[in-house]
Amino acid sequence: MIAMLSPTEEMTPAPEVPRWYCLRTQPKREHIASAQLRQALGCEVFCPRLRIQKSTRTGLKWFVEALFPNYVFARFRLREQHARVRYSRGITGIVQFGDRFAAVPDEAIADLSGYIGAEEVRTVALQFAEGDAVEIVEGPLRGQHGVITHLRSAQERVRVLLEFLGQTREIEVSLMSVFRQARLPEM
Repeated sequence: MIAMLSPTEEMTPAPEVPRWYCLRTQPKREHIASAQLRQALGCEVFCPRLRIQKSTRTGLKWFVEALFPNYVFARFRLREQHARVRYSRGITGIVQFGDRFAAVPDEAIADLSGYIGAEEVRTVALQFAEGDAVEIVEGPLRGQHGVITHLRSAQERVRVLLEFLGQTREIEVSLMSVFRQARLPEM
């Protein structure tokens, strides 16, 4: 549940407790905004990211992407640091609904942090399955299309059934040599 605070409620003279807020960032700049908030303002920041293995036409590649594209979480005193946070490098705004800023509960950040880990990066590997349609992207059979018939994940290899010179053949290639196109419908 998100607590809704209006600027007038948050600007009262009572002692203010730091709260977590969701901040909108510039596209693909979540890590820059996080570093700026940590270094320049001393804010506690949570920027969950995923390290994802994706199949590309040149083989499997690792990418690091934000779990919530264009958003980071920061813990600060809204009354004291609103302007400094709002106008920090990479930040485009503090998420609000009407005139109320959305405070994120500590428990929600703790749960996310527990799932993602202390380094704020969780690794997710690409999963191939038997029946996946693939294209060979390396070696002499580059450009050929086939279907995965067997996975040998310990050796990071797959067997692919493909049609070559009018015959159907099963070949074994490295996982790095295939690009997954789409799963074929089950019959």
